[in-house]
Amino acid sequence: MYKLVIILYVVILVLYMLFTRQPDYFDGEMTVGTIHMQTDSITHRQTLFASFDLGKSNYHVNAAYFLRNLREGEKVAVIYDTTMPQRAAIYAWWGYWLQWDEIAGSIIIAVVLWGIAVLLTNNPTEESRLEQLKEPDDKPQRKYS
Repeated sequence: MYKLVIILYVVILVLYMLFTRQPDYFDGEMTVGTIHMQTDSITHRQTLFASFDLGKSNYHVNAAYFLRNLREGEKVAVIYDTTMPQRAAIYAWWGYWLQWDEIAGSIIIAVVLWGIAVLLTNNPTEESRLEQLKEPDDKPQRKYS
């Protein structure tokens, strides 16, 4: 039973990751960006940005992410949508495909649902226990005795 639940969880998580990424993996274009340290206009702190050029336009993407170590001047792969290149993302396993908040949230949801299922089926009433132990009236007959 546990194997089935774990396999089902992994399949659902992989399908979710495959079809919910923005920019979309299937429609997005890839390019190379360079990591630069810049002052963020909102927080006024020094943060890492990936800079990439498309034609005559230069775009910047926030490259700071939990447990991602990038250095100034490092080359990274950038995936972007051709209709909205300003909403690009760093293409990497950690941060594009695997995101800590989605992983943590899905594990919490799976554990809570598993706990609810165990609580509902753990202590059956005497009536339901007797009903389960009772032999059905329409028990199939064996072909050969």
